[in-house]
Amino acid sequence: HVQLVESGGGLVQAGGSLRLSCAASGRTLSDFVMGWFRQAPGKERECVVRFIGITGSTYYAFPVEGRFTHSFDIAKNTAYLEMATLKPEDSAVYYCAIGTRISFRPELYEYWGQGTQVTVSA
Repeated sequence: HVQLVESGGGLVQAGGSLRLSCAASGRTLSDFVMGWFRQAPGKERECVVRFIGITGSTYYAFPVEGRFTHSFDIAKNTAYLEMATLKPEDSAVYYCAIGTRISFRPELYEYWGQGTQVTVSA
């Protein structure tokens, strides 16, 4: 049984930082493709970071490139998303997800965290 548990969301002022955590149990995160997704009200769920465990390669979507950083603690089987210089448009529910296919499409990810709210005030 695979479980992803997220933590770390909250309210922050524009320009501030937050760190999200995604702790996995049941499987080893590095065996999977991992995505960080976000969904704002009325918008589709979008992939902002994609990490391929086998190669170690990380893709950052243009809106977050240079501001968000994905990292991975093998010993803790936990992934992190460091978010800096946050903007109001970053406000959304953030999800971590893992799957076996290299994709940006959320429907191709098999296991999901519960989501955590990030709100950035102007």
